[in-house]
Amino acid sequence: MLEDGRRFDGLSLGHAGVAIGEVVFNTSMTGYQEVLTDPSYAGQLVAMTYPLIGNYGTNQVDVESARPQVSGFIVREAARFPSSWRSRSGLQDYLAAHRIVGIQDVDTRALTRHIRSEGAMRGGIAGEDVPAEELLRRVLAHPGMEGLELACGVSTERSYTVPAVGEELYHVAAFDFGVKASSPRLLSERGCRVTVLPARADTLEVLEMDPDGLFLSNGPGDPAAVERTGETIREVASRGIPVFGICLGHQLIARAFGGETYKLPFGHHGANHPVMNRDRRTVEITSQNHGFAVRAGEGREVTGARELRITHSNLYDGTVAGIAHARLPVIAVQYHPEAAPGPHDSSYLFDDFVSMMADARREKGGKRSG
Repeated sequence: MLEDGRRFDGLSLGHAGVAIGEVVFNTSMTGYQEVLTDPSYAGQLVAMTYPLIGNYGTNQVDVESARPQVSGFIVREAARFPSSWRSRSGLQDYLAAHRIVGIQDVDTRALTRHIRSEGAMRGGIAGEDVPAEELLRRVLAHPGMEGLELACGVSTERSYTVPAVGEELYHVAAFDFGVKASSPRLLSERGCRVTVLPARADTLEVLEMDPDGLFLSNGPGDPAAVERTGETIREVASRGIPVFGICLGHQLIARAFGGETYKLPFGHHGANHPVMNRDRRTVEITSQNHGFAVRAGEGREVTGARELRITHSNLYDGTVAGIAHARLPVIAVQYHPEAAPGPHDSSYLFDDFVSMMADARREKGGKRSG
């Protein structure tokens, strides 16, 4: 049931109960377990546009967090007989075990077209024992995504370390706003020891670590509700420490330097979004999951932030997909270069971040962080 009264009937999938949240659609053909466990989907009911989901089952490897993070799951058809040597359980059992409410046998094409036309909206999934009027009342009473601070709800409560693979070359402090496991892993594979910090960590805590770089992760909710991080971003960058942000981290960097963010009509969710790298004049196929965007100004400037230039553009709608600071070692993109799920076109961004830390190390005379 959508907040405008549009109703879609189907069959129960996973846990039997009631789920309410913002309804969005994801266009990925594979990677449904990464989608389910992506903390950026907290508070959302995710509808998969690909008609058959669950055909290779679920396992303990393809996860981006300890458990599914979606509020609910919507599919056209859930595979009844998964086939993969890696599979440990089917989609039905996986969702039920984690108490995720889902629905199948839904006309996901009609649902997607409706959201594309009317915009993302609140919705609810419930069994037939819940009167439609009652479900609609509960949906309308649920808060919208604008103004919601959800990052702290999915962030780690205590800091932890991901050791470098092989020789340790750099030490990276990483804000966990809903970080996916693949991001620290890719940094560790490049010789970085990664200290993952709670979203509530302050500037002093970061500076006392004397890191070689600062990473700002993806995460759910409205970036305008996470303003406290702006001071940390500015202070760290002003000291010449490279900063790299993705998704929510990208939006927070823009806001830290005076930029504006706004809610997209239905967001970008999928593993097939084309992005133009405006510096290299190349096109990347990217994995995206966000409902907010950075507002573009004239030319390649960000509205309200003259020192930020636009480095990447979404070729679907022209929205800002990447930014860089004109003076400071700061880069950010509005998509998932860790490719979980998705293509690997953008993994070079982790290499660029490492190169920035190497440059900063040379400028400091070869000093290595503790």
